[in-house]
Amino acid sequence: MIESFSVQHCEHVSQRSFEDVVTRFEAELGNLADPAIIPREVAAATGSADFEARIKAYEGRSGFMRFLTNDHGAWMTRMGVEAKIRSYIIGNPLVARTMITHDPGVGLNVPIRVLIFQTASGEVRLAYDLPSSLMSRLNNDEVSASAFRLDTKLRDLAELATGVPA
Repeated sequence: MIESFSVQHCEHVSQRSFEDVVTRFEAELGNLADPAIIPREVAAATGSADFEARIKAYEGRSGFMRFLTNDHGAWMTRMGVEAKIRSYIIGNPLVARTMITHDPGVGLNVPIRVLIFQTASGEVRLAYDLPSSLMSRLNNDEVSASAFRLDTKLRDLAELATGVPA
């Protein structure tokens, strides 16, 4: 089965430096980059409330956690191309739960991908696809309602890091 659907892409164009946007963005995130953390917390949790408390301890001020950072600029420099590009996978299992319990297909698009990059002309951009648009193909009202709240949470984080609305 192949389906087509529309995705809304957002880019915040900042007047801040690449380094400043990265620093502000990362400062708002908790850290789950160690892949052993979630399995360890799952195994240690005595129940739902305990697991929730354990995961909340990893939340950043934004409510998001960083699962992965790819510094594309670092490897591109090794290839002789100067570039400032970082991609992130961010999310929160407690937020994902508000959607994934209604449709396991949500798992394809959570956690969320975010890209911070500097263009050839020097513009610094923070880009992401709106979660609600990614989830739209599921045609599930409960998922959509949670995804719209996630849009707002992601937009707030992007605005804080870049200093500008989408």
